[in-house]
Amino acid sequence: MKKLMNSWNKMSLVKRIIVGLVVGIILAVTVPEQAKPIVIFGSLFVGALKSIAPILVFFLVMGAISQHRSGHETNMKSIIVLYLLGTFLAGLVAVIASFIFPVVLTLSVEGVKNVTPPGGIVEVLKALLLNIVDNPVKALFNANYIGILSWALVLGFALKNAPDTTKTMITNFSDALTQMVKWVINFAPLGIMGLVFDAIATSGVSAMLSYGRLLAVLLGCMVFVALVVNPIIVYVNIRQNPYPLVFKCLRESGITAFFTRSSAANIPVNMTLCEDLGLDKDTYSVSIPLGSTINMAGAAVTISVLTLAAVTTLGIKVDMPTALILSILSAVAACGASGVAGGSLLLIPLACSLFGIPNDIAMKVVGIGFIVGVIQDSCETALNSSTDALFTATAEFAKWRKEGKEIIIKKRVA
Repeated sequence: MKKLMNSWNKMSLVKRIIVGLVVGIILAVTVPEQAKPIVIFGSLFVGALKSIAPILVFFLVMGAISQHRSGHETNMKSIIVLYLLGTFLAGLVAVIASFIFPVVLTLSVEGVKNVTPPGGIVEVLKALLLNIVDNPVKALFNANYIGILSWALVLGFALKNAPDTTKTMITNFSDALTQMVKWVINFAPLGIMGLVFDAIATSGVSAMLSYGRLLAVLLGCMVFVALVVNPIIVYVNIRQNPYPLVFKCLRESGITAFFTRSSAANIPVNMTLCEDLGLDKDTYSVSIPLGSTINMAGAAVTISVLTLAAVTTLGIKVDMPTALILSILSAVAACGASGVAGGSLLLIPLACSLFGIPNDIAMKVVGIGFIVGVIQDSCETALNSSTDALFTATAEFAKWRKEGKEIIIKKRVA
């Protein structure tokens, strides 16, 4: 048993997660009733990550800002540009794909009872701004990362002139929380096993078959963004083969995000990945939680595809200028998705209003979104979260390239 445990611990985390994934699938297919108790592993894993993420972000950002050295660049401007560019291009890809592969829906109202979408883009942005000034204790309690970031930044600046002992204490808290995250992540194989078992045993894939074409367009767009659009963006910045970095981020961040279906739960995973890549802690401690709220390529794809599916179903003609406006609207709305209950799906009526589609019909489209959400939301989260780490690393590596450190980049992603 001891030799078995040693062999297990020597395996890379990704390999252990794949083992947990395979075991979860086998148990769900063969003995779903007998193995039902393992669902608790998934709940505990996601719960632990969600619980520690807000306080981790708060102390990391506060510590990074309070100890920030004058003249030390953090690349935040470059990262934000990459976030916004990636989200817009994802929406544009979804619009083009919807023109090439139009989808006709059979509208349903399932899953949309007692759900209220935002009234307009102004309401979405207003909610986003109000989250910035949310009560700090409430922000931590509700995992409002926009609020957590804003208060951590303010406190960090206020503590810049604090005694070194105070800054050391904050650093010690950050280090301790980071260590706790590593302990939690070591249980990822068990957590993934429970999550994949629960997904297959309770939902299965039979409910998705009638929406095969819609799912094909949704997932096709997300795959295209992940494997074509994002690599092009990375290559333009680092001028090296982008795929080792792209695949590393998908493998080590995308897999856990796919099964947790929570960008918040994946923040600690992304921070650990950034640490492994040797990135600047002052940068990724801010960019990763920020990315979980504004870097929403997957959400932009979902909003664009489902909106144009409704347009096609109703026989509405769309010209290219209007389609371009939809891409921009999807990108802006997606950035505010985290502040709206229900995420990207509830922003579909907002996009549908651009074409004069009544709200009751738009909500039926949302209902279809809930039906395919088991697969769509998992892939959307995997794309969103893995891209947070990808673009953070891209901005850092672009800086290294300018400094003549191309060899170091290759070593980091090996």
